[in-house]
Amino acid sequence: MWLRKLPILVLSGLLGIFPLLGGCDRQSEADLMVLHVWAHAGQEAERRVLQAQLERYNQQSDKIQLKLTFIPERDYNAQVQAAALAGDLPDVLEFDGPYLYNYIWQRHLMPLEDVLPRALLDDLLPSIVAQGSYGQHLYSVGVYDSGLGLYARKGALQKIGARIPASAADAWSIDEFNQVLRQLAARDDDQAVLDIKLNYSGEWYTYGFSPLLQSAGADLIERERYQASDGTINSPAAVSAIQQLQTWIRLGYVDPNLDDAAFTSGRVALSWVGHWEYERYRNVHKEDLLVLPLPDFGQGSRTGQGSWNWGISRHSRNSRAAAQFIEFLMQADEVLVMCDANGAVPGTKSAVQQSALYGRQGPLALFARQLMQGVSVPRPKTPAYPVITTEFQKAFQQIRSGGDAKQALDVAAQKIDQDIRDNQGYPFLQ
Repeated sequence: MWLRKLPILVLSGLLGIFPLLGGCDRQSEADLMVLHVWAHAGQEAERRVLQAQLERYNQQSDKIQLKLTFIPERDYNAQVQAAALAGDLPDVLEFDGPYLYNYIWQRHLMPLEDVLPRALLDDLLPSIVAQGSYGQHLYSVGVYDSGLGLYARKGALQKIGARIPASAADAWSIDEFNQVLRQLAARDDDQAVLDIKLNYSGEWYTYGFSPLLQSAGADLIERERYQASDGTINSPAAVSAIQQLQTWIRLGYVDPNLDDAAFTSGRVALSWVGHWEYERYRNVHKEDLLVLPLPDFGQGSRTGQGSWNWGISRHSRNSRAAAQFIEFLMQADEVLVMCDANGAVPGTKSAVQQSALYGRQGPLALFARQLMQGVSVPRPKTPAYPVITTEFQKAFQQIRSGGDAKQALDVAAQKIDQDIRDNQGYPFLQ
């Protein structure tokens, strides 16, 4: 999942296949092994980069050529499921975090550890490995990952004498954070000082606020066997944490942000969001912009992770060639080209080290450190995740509107556990 508030791009011809065949003056298409690649139609800049990468790859190969199909994001899962039923999955495909483990459970994907070189596997960010692993195998790798934290206006914090956290280990406690909110609100005409992107929808709520539960010692589901959400998503720690957020809304500290300009206009001093807003925020606030960890609800600051990632279909006609293309995409130069286009955290350690944004002295180094130091939490590794995230989103919507937090989370737990029972616990045969 790459989270950003962007319009879904549904362009004419996106479902068509773009033949990007190099070297055809030397031999006919019939002499080539053609592999099919599916990717999501995200930002235009991402599409341009990926198309150029395929062209470069095709130009260096006279045996294997790739054909690229872009699928609109809103239709992506439906297209994958339809192709799987028809036995017509592409050789290489992208997929978003919410569906990864369900695809693995349905046996659409093959393990990658035996087809990718050890040097690449060792270079992956720990968060990329955590996201792509299921059972005893690695099924996906990501060119990029995501960063989540608090953006702040330094001048506003200095006026109230607030401590500036230097790392996730140094994050504000929840008591400190509440004090910061109160003091900022006391100097603000309407008391709205925090943006939590209430103008977003869908996966944002799970990505953005499950770290709040995890920081409190709770979670979306128990992670030993992934068989029960009841007692975890609706535990006292989870209810208390989500009630804290509800209190911020009730007290008027949270800007509804209907125009998506709460932070850029200066209406608020704090914005709870991800890496994708950095460029826009930096253009407005320049040297006044700070990037801080999320507050600690008692068990350490936690943050989200995960994005679109690549895997190989179990039915690929040439898994070795498919793996070579993924290896090509994961070269540091290629990773940085894509991350320069979308602003995301590079998916390999070597690329992070070379990144102006995420390297040791970069302005977004905090996001990379969080992913490498175990502060980020992968989405629950269960085929039930699409139901988990749907039910948490429903609960969140009720809670933000003033509904009873315990009751909303109880309903979510019941629906999630019923789905797990309906699927006999989602047994998985390696």
